Amino acid sequence: MSRHTLVNEFMNRVETHSPNQTEFHQAVRHVAQDVITIEKAHSGYTAAKVLDRLAEPDRVIGFRVVWQDDAGETQVNRGWRVQYSDAIGPYKGGLRFHPTVSPSILKFLGFEQVFKNALTGLPLGGGKGGADFDPTGRSDAEIMRFCHAFMCQLAPFIGPDRDVPAGDINVGTREIGWLFAAYKAHALEFTGALTGKGASFGGSQIRTEATGYGLIYFVQAMLAEQGADLAGKRVAISGKGNVATHAAEKAVEAGAHVITLSDTSGTLVAEDGIDAATIAWVRARKQAGEDISHPPEDTKARYVAGAMPWEQDVDIALPCATQNELDKDMAKALVDQGTQIVAEGANMPLTSDAIDIIANGGLLHAPGKAANAGGVAVSGLEMSQNSHRRYATAEEVDADLKQIMKRIHARAADEGRSGNRIDYSKGANIAAFRTVADAIAAMGAI
Repeated sequence: MSRHTLVNEFMNRVETHSPNQTEFHQAVRHVAQDVITIEKAHSGYTAAKVLDRLAEPDRVIGFRVVWQDDAGETQVNRGWRVQYSDAIGPYKGGLRFHPTVSPSILKFLGFEQVFKNALTGLPLGGGKGGADFDPTGRSDAEIMRFCHAFMCQLAPFIGPDRDVPAGDINVGTREIGWLFAAYKAHALEFTGALTGKGASFGGSQIRTEATGYGLIYFVQAMLAEQGADLAGKRVAISGKGNVATHAAEKAVEAGAHVITLSDTSGTLVAEDGIDAATIAWVRARKQAGEDISHPPEDTKARYVAGAMPWEQDVDIALPCATQNELDKDMAKALVDQGTQIVAEGANMPLTSDAIDIIANGGLLHAPGKAANAGGVAVSGLEMSQNSHRRYATAEEVDADLKQIMKRIHARAADEGRSGNRIDYSKGANIAAFRTVADAIAAMGAI
């Protein structure tokens, strides 16, 4: 039976069992098409039905979140935690507060998290959670009350050896502090049940920077594979949040010319490169909940309303905003202009069509499960620090992060190498799958 037939039969089962969950189906198909023949060639994986088991999360916990706004009105939101797989360690993955949050989104993110965490080499399972709460326009007091109410519902299901959430979209260090306080009050103990905490109460150094820094370390490993480096390379980055701005910061530090940052309304463009001061300004605007449409007069950057970062002539593209942000038209533009590398800072930022176009165009494509694993890697280091009651310096954590990203690159490159070409997406999927599949097959039918 051909690989194509095997994948279609498998996906028919997945789509029947989880109808109308488009993002989840997309994520599962991307993995299945690379690993289904690996499973069929291994009697233990086949007997354990690893892929069928990974197509279903261990559990999806849903709950109501009731809280009061500043006017004293009762508000009701929906919250979820998808505990996807704990085959190699406790569930680990972020919490997202955004009106688009749904079981489909969280299942896709949790599924991806399983493979991302496996690539780090750390004992971490995969999970994801969040709520359809929109913090836009809400006061600090309202967001705090929502965090406390959310954790009252989530707390019975998490813990340092069970499930360790972290931050994600709209859940930063401040929100983690409020969530952790509510967890601590529920558990009546101080344990590392969340990561991304403030440094004064158990957090790790450079956790905020980790995903963006790790993305650049992965790209540097890709370039080193070719005997090249970042110096002088033109880099397009989408987004204006932590991942985007810290990737830009680290790229500039390495001598690259960062040509773009962006938001939902347009793109900040600097033909000669965005400088450190402008990156800091973008970060401050993001933190203040403001747009970037009016850059400082003394910067070389200009804002182009409605423009996309991928319209620029660049060597490296780093999509760091959100899922499915780079479509087939933009992928074609990158191919046509001779871009060499696309590395994902966001989770699943390329549409399926865009991935095909980039692959056929000969670009190197680093998937998010490999390239943006720096955040969860440092979260894993934070868990270790909490367990040992010993906190590492920023220099120590950064050194560990560099080594983890190099190790992820090496694993993906080894599995994806064919002659002089490396398929990083396939390599990452296979390397992660082997790790998780070995554990699942070893534990029997449970």
